[in-house]
Formats: sequence, structure tokens, C-alpha cells
Amino acid sequence: MARPKKSAAAKSEAVAEPEENGTSTDEASAIEDGKILDYITGQPVKENDKERVRQRIARALFHEYGINVEDMEPDFKVKVDGSNKKIDIAIFEPGAEHTPGNVRRLVVCQKELKLGDKGAYKMRDHEQAAKDLELLKDAMAACENCKYGLWTNGLEFFFFRVDRKRFDAKFIPIGDWPLSDESIGTRDVASHAKLRRADPEMLRTAFRRCHNFIHGNEGMPKDAAFWQFLYLIFAKMHDERQPNDKRRFWAGRFEKNGQLIDEQFDPAGQRAIRDRIKPLFDEVKKKYSTVFRGNEEITLSDRALAFMVSELAKYDFGRTDVDAKGAAYQEIVGTNLRGDRGQYFTPRGPIKLVVSILDPKPNERVIDPACGTGGFLTATLAHLARKFQAEKGIEPGAESTQEFISVQERLAEFVKKNLFGADFDPFLVRAAQMNAVMASNAEAHLFNINSLEFPKGHLPGLAEAEKAAKLGTLDVVMTNPPFGSEIPITDPNILRNFDLAHIWERTEDGGFRNTGRLQGSVAPEVLFIERCVEWLKPGGRMGIVLPDGILGNPGDEYIRWWILRHTWVLASIDLPVEVFIVEANVNILTSLLFLKKKTEQELKASDLGSSKDYPVFMAVAEKVGFDRRGNTLYKRSPDGEEILEDVKEVERIRVNGSFKERVLHRKKKVIDDDLPVIAEAFAEFRKKNKEPGA
Repeated sequence: MARPKKSAAAKSEAVAEPEENGTSTDEASAIEDGKILDYITGQPVKENDKERVRQRIARALFHEYGINVEDMEPDFKVKVDGSNKKIDIAIFEPGAEHTPGNVRRLVVCQKELKLGDKGAYKMRDHEQAAKDLELLKDAMAACENCKYGLWTNGLEFFFFRVDRKRFDAKFIPIGDWPLSDESIGTRDVASHAKLRRADPEMLRTAFRRCHNFIHGNEGMPKDAAFWQFLYLIFAKMHDERQPNDKRRFWAGRFEKNGQLIDEQFDPAGQRAIRDRIKPLFDEVKKKYSTVFRGNEEITLSDRALAFMVSELAKYDFGRTDVDAKGAAYQEIVGTNLRGDRGQYFTPRGPIKLVVSILDPKPNERVIDPACGTGGFLTATLAHLARKFQAEKGIEPGAESTQEFISVQERLAEFVKKNLFGADFDPFLVRAAQMNAVMASNAEAHLFNINSLEFPKGHLPGLAEAEKAAKLGTLDVVMTNPPFGSEIPITDPNILRNFDLAHIWERTEDGGFRNTGRLQGSVAPEVLFIERCVEWLKPGGRMGIVLPDGILGNPGDEYIRWWILRHTWVLASIDLPVEVFIVEANVNILTSLLFLKKKTEQELKASDLGSSKDYPVFMAVAEKVGFDRRGNTLYKRSPDGEEILEDVKEVERIRVNGSFKERVLHRKKKVIDDDLPVIAEAFAEFRKKNKEPGA
């Protein structure tokens, strides 16, 4: 049986027209190529490296700091030394006229800093960057009521507050700005009430800054820098679960020579931060004994440790969206823990599609037997979090403390009971566990085993895996296994346990028969198909990433015959080559295959020839939101202009236990990505077509 061609009807079922995905001509307009919409004014501006930085900062000012867009102005002219200088963003007294006398904060942006091939940049301190900071300081001095300033190139951030004397103004380095309606206190700036939900783009920036500081400034190898970074993430997560007066993960201020100094900029303050973090990390190692061996140490310099604590302390990781944390984490992981055995970390788009189609339930046991850094597992948690919020009518970001705790407790319960993963690489298992804890505050059942040897083997996670995740006991399997003919499985002790590792011959009735003779080598993805089916309960569902050859090569027809005999095929979705070119620089076409395991009765009926035909969802994803170079792709009108859609963005600041909310209506470009549309098309398909099997 060769793989069916995708018909035009099948393709149109997956790729909806614009009016079906929220970009009808009534609510969308277009923008010419090379332009983006200014976040502050809503008007088109030329897109370039500097503008991308400014737009990211403007969005963060709204979402993270709670500053009204109406109180911002781009390219504001400030008279410096007799001539007008354009300052990238000026922020004014709330509701006041936009005049120099009403300026309260100023932002100067430079073009986005590129890390280059080595992925490291030695980040400067305030003195080293003094020349670049001159314009900002001059403008702050010229605006007599300006309190705060920021200079950034997208990776380096230099924050200041102004200390004005009668004849002088001093620019004091600070670790961060206060929120819109707060002043910077001392240690209380790190209290629970003042931590903020991270804007997704700014959280990725913060993670990049931390990792780059260790790698570029400390001279650590990338993998060592990565683990130091994760140690502090764990310490931060643990600290957030302590009462406010027991918190230690903060970078405060202290008085020195009659002046308040941020701890991160003073050697004594940096040592004080270390004195708080060291015992905190010791607690973390004891609490998470399945993750830490106990001999791990924070080996960062005082300066680097203080930098990272200051960078991470301002965010409320618990209340930050699971997807946002997962995306930021995966970006750092993907550049540091790529394996050499076909371990290509799956992009988030296909992961979300797999989870959406399988739709795991809170009472179902879920496993990824090649879990890598845990992308499928944390996407499952994000999926369930949205379900829990929808059930209770909770608006994400505006939930009460009790509602938030309720969702977190349900997620943690699911993780402890029903979330499983396995990987051959012990470092990836640890990274996946850290990812799961960051998403749910609970440890998943993650095993360092060779899934293709299971339930045999020699790796340390075997006994626990055999006890907790026996074959035939899982409801949902989702995975992207290592694949490729260059990493074949040749061990006969493994091969003899798989039907698909044997040589098959065609029978007279058009089927296939196992000859009982072993093949000399088999690609790992073939064996993973069989192992995933074995892990499922009868009626369980699976989604797997596979190279296209398995579903189309004439020589692999026996594999397809085996799949059709043992499972119901729920869906098959073609992915474009861009998916793995961008992620792993591998030019390979892949598909997502979704299967449901047949019961014993269904197998017998199939053997007796009583099976009936059933509809299978098939789709082709032509676009996944980015091109072969990783550049974002946007939907275009017939004349080539990029399409815009109306969006509502809500900013909520949590102050003293209550929320202040502001709503912003803006237009933005529409990412050209077929995968969310395919997910919607599958849901409609399933409404019209009953799932095959019992």
C-alpha cells in the first residue's frame, strides 16, 4: 500500500481562506513590504534592526511596566546643547501634555546586537559603555523632571535614575525601572506583589542575556554556562514558593556614603547576593534529588551571579504563561544540548499541533519516549492549563490568587500522576525535568533509559520506568524520535524484540508475512513506531514525527501494512522542509502521523477481513510561519502587501494583590502559518466523522 496522494479537497480542508481565520477584508488591511506598525502610534514605519528593538521595548513598556501608550511618544525632540535630538521613546507624566517639562522617562535604542557565529558577546558595564550612553544622559539632564532612563541595543540594557542636586545631576545605575505607578524601594522591590508577568519576547531576551553573560563574560563553555543558568532558574522557582519574608532571590539596594546603591553594581552588594543564593541553592538540591546529584555548585563570579539574579528576580515565573516560559527555555536549550544521534529538537508549531490533535485529558497518562528537553510534555501542560482556565471561566492574567493556585495545583497533580518521559541522554532528561518543574512546580516521571531496549537495558532509570510506565499502560504517546539511516540500530539483542526489525515477504492475498529472519540494521524511527504502539493501551492515541520515506517508499510498504493492521490511522499531515532546516540545518521532509491502537477484538476482526473503510484526515502544511533562513513569514494580499488584523492587547499590573487593567487596540501582521488552521480543520473533521474503533 503506497501512501495516498493529498487531494486538493484534503488540502483545502487544512488551509483555510482568510475569512476563516480572523483576517477578513472587513477587519484587516494591508501594509507595504519593508514596513511595520509602530506600537505606540499605530502608523507604518520602516523596519530595520533598530526599529525592531524599539518596538520590542514599546511593547514591554505597556505589558511589563503598565505604562499607557497615550503617555509615550516616539522620536521626541529634546534640545541638547542648542540642537534638537530625537529620543526614541519619551514617557510623560500620566495624562499630561507631551512637553519636555512633563517627561518622566527616556529610552534610547540602538540597532539590534547580533551575536555572530560563536553566539557570545562580552557584555559591557556602564563605564565601558560610557560613550554610547552620552546622548541618553544629556537628554535626561535637559528634561528637568525626568526620573529614569534606559539605553539598549536589544541585548545590553543600561537603566538609570537621576539624582538631581542644585547645580548637578548624577546618573545612578539601577537594575531595572519601577512599574508605572510605583517607586523603587529597597528589598521590597522583589516582594511578591511587585513581581511581574513576563512579556514573552522580553523573557526570551532576559534568558539570552543571562546565558550570554556567563558564556561571553565568564568565559565558560556553552554547556557549562547553560547548567549554571538552569541552577539559578531552579533557585528562582523554589524561592517564589516561599512566604514573602523568607524570599532570598532578589537584588535590592543599600545605603553607601549617603546614597542608595543597587547591590548588583557594588562588590559588597554582590557578595550579599551570593550569601543569600548559596543556601537557597542548597535547599533546591535537597528538594529535587531526582534532578540534582548533590555535588553541583554555583561557580559564577560574584558579578555574574548578581547580574543574573537581578535579571531574573523581577519576573513572576509562577504566573508567567507556560508557553512563554517554554519558548524562552527551548531557545536556550536548543543552542546548547543538540545531540549527535539525530536529536533535532522539534519546533513549537508542530509540537502544538500534535498536542491539539491528540487533546490529552487530565485523567490520561501521557508519555514521550524520546523526550529531549521536554517540548511535548510542557506543551501538554500549557494545553491543560488553558482547559482548566476555560472550565472555570478564568481570564488568563487576571485570575485571583485562589484561582491561580487552583490551576497550579491541578497541573502539579497531573504532572505527578500522569506525565512521563524517557531519553537515552541523561543531560536531556535533567533539562526536561527542569522544563517540567518550571511549567508546573512539580517533577514529572522522567527516565534515563533506552526506549528501544525497554523493558530491558542497563541505564539507571530502568527500574523506575518499569514500575511506573509499563508497556500497554499509556493513554497518549507523542514523540519526535531520532531518525536517519546514518544512526541505524544493529544490536540483535534489540532487533529481535521488534516485528518490524525482521524481514517480511508478501503473501498471496496482498498482505505481508514475518519470515522470522532479522534484518542487519534498522532505522530507529521504524522501531519507535512499534514501541510507541506497544506503550499504548488498547484505544490509546499517538502522534509521531516521521521522515516522509516511511509513508511513501515502495520498500517500506510492509511497515505501512503493519501500521494498518495494528492501528487506526487518525491523521497524516505533511510538514514543509523549513521545519528542520531552520531548527537543525537538516534538509528532510517530514510528516506527522496520528494513530489509535486497536483492541484485541478489532485485531481479530481485521484478520478475518471484517474491517470497514473509515475516513482519515489528511493535510499539507505549506507554510509554518518562517522561511528557510528562519525569517518570519506574514500573510500577504493578492498584490503582495502584508495583511494586518485587529487585535486587542490587555495589560494587567498586579499591585498589592489587586489588578489594574488597560486595553490597547492595535493592528498587527498575520503570521503565515498553516498549522493552527490545520488544528481547527481537524476539530471540524472530527465533529463530522466519528473516531474509528471502539
